[in-house]
Amino acid sequence: VQLVESGGGLVQPGGSLRLSCAASGFTFRSYFMRWYRQASGKERELVVHISSGGDSTNYADSVKGRFTISRDNAKNTVYLQMNNLKPADTAVYYCNARNSYINAVYWGQGTQVTVSS
Repeated sequence: VQLVESGGGLVQPGGSLRLSCAASGFTFRSYFMRWYRQASGKERELVVHISSGGDSTNYADSVKGRFTISRDNAKNTVYLQMNNLKPADTAVYYCNARNSYINAVYWGQGTQVTVSS
């Protein structure tokens, strides 16, 4: 099982980044997918969740209207489009796969996003 995030980097405030998380080794289309983030010295927080079919999403208030999650079940990939980035968005972003029916949870290794001028 692998979840591999990519797309992080350094961006100026107001800029955009698109994160990707490529999954392998499990039945991606059967899993809810989430993006979490963890800023230095803080607890990991849930950013957004998308259902297995992609028809339901739920965003943290801090990112509503700026971030968009999507998934391509044919490519086993979930995306996070991040617009109007703020310094407070600086964190390591982690991809998470969850299937509660079989009690399975997988994590990626994380990708650093730094928003700074």
